[in-house]
Amino acid sequence: MSIENLRTAVRGGVILPGDADFDRAAQPWNTAVAQSVAGVVEVADALDVAAVLDYARRAGRAVVTQPTGHGATGDIDGAILLRTTRFNSVDIDAEQRVARVGSGVQWGQVQAAAAGHGLTGLAGSNPVVGVTGYTLGGGFGWFARKYGWAANAVRAVEIVDASGRPQRVTADSDPDLFWALRGGGGDFAIVTGLEFELFALPRLYGGRVMWPAGHTREVFDLFTELTTGAPAELSVWLQRYQIPGAAPTVAIDFAYLGDPAEGRHLTRRLDTIEGIIADTRGELSPAEIGRITAEPTDPSPSLSRGELLTDLGDAVVKTLIDAPVAPLLNVQIRGLGGALTQDRPDSGARGALTEPYALYLLGLGLPQLLGDIRGRFEEIIGALGTHITGAKPYTFLAPGESAAAAFDSDTLARLREIKRNRDPHNVIRANFPVLG
Repeated sequence: MSIENLRTAVRGGVILPGDADFDRAAQPWNTAVAQSVAGVVEVADALDVAAVLDYARRAGRAVVTQPTGHGATGDIDGAILLRTTRFNSVDIDAEQRVARVGSGVQWGQVQAAAAGHGLTGLAGSNPVVGVTGYTLGGGFGWFARKYGWAANAVRAVEIVDASGRPQRVTADSDPDLFWALRGGGGDFAIVTGLEFELFALPRLYGGRVMWPAGHTREVFDLFTELTTGAPAELSVWLQRYQIPGAAPTVAIDFAYLGDPAEGRHLTRRLDTIEGIIADTRGELSPAEIGRITAEPTDPSPSLSRGELLTDLGDAVVKTLIDAPVAPLLNVQIRGLGGALTQDRPDSGARGALTEPYALYLLGLGLPQLLGDIRGRFEEIIGALGTHITGAKPYTFLAPGESAAAAFDSDTLARLREIKRNRDPHNVIRANFPVLG
């Protein structure tokens, strides 16, 4: 069966190899990742999704959904790439504190719509990250210490299942699938929309304070102090940067969910370290949450590695604080804890996170640098030894890694059973499949 048949089977756009805009359509967010796909379909509605699944099942191809292209691994040769950017509706029910969004929506759109009502979703740090992929993988950002995983705020999921049938999945209608979709990744159905809880956020204070790298040890000591015993409303991240052509720097990024005066008091020690070269502290709207880290909002080449830290002991200090950042761009340590440690009865597949810190390493994904960056990753991981657990948040997984690292053995076994039952032909494929 020719893939050309999809051009008449769907109302949306079908872009195939040889078409003028195929390379653009197939490009993931991380431009260092190549995707050798059979075609790209920009679906217009659930009927289009069903038609693509029907074709893929009969043709023996996989279907991979990437609304924004984040999280791509390149391990999808011959698959059909599904773009859901046309599912772009955002509806805020301020009275019920609920958002209903299409699967092509980005977090910046939700935050802008919710902010006018004094509400927020459990967004990440970058406004152009897609709501759906982030949430299906668990999702944790500035609000996680207070409210937990974004996945656990989900109340309903609109899907097209592997047989092509549209469904609205809730805890009552399909408990197993609802559990898997909240934190287990995108392996179980094609998601077309989410309904999730919003949270009151009348005031928000945060920003970045940056120093020359010569102050790194002082800043680290302060980071340790701030993340030890901090209220759940305060989240703090440490950043070390080595941008090509610029002097190395160190920064503390933070967000406080509450009165700015209290936020200033809790973080007052930031002013005791001299030599500040940048300071963006101030009151923020939920729509401005991306200003804290000011991450890139355009596709770029990168190489990353994420881990979970057991502590900030001497080996961690020697490896992550005293050693140079280069050839990496960024060494980031996030303070965790708070609501992330709670294993609620109604939790989805992403259970409690007991490690107190997360580590994220980032390098520039240019061909001439890849060997040095990968080598540095391995040096760091080797030096940290037992100070990392080997477990990873699903959304921190990088190309070459497996979904198995994101779940304990019982959770993974249950996810695999649900996958086999709901998609016996393995037509639907997440970036990091549970059967991989």
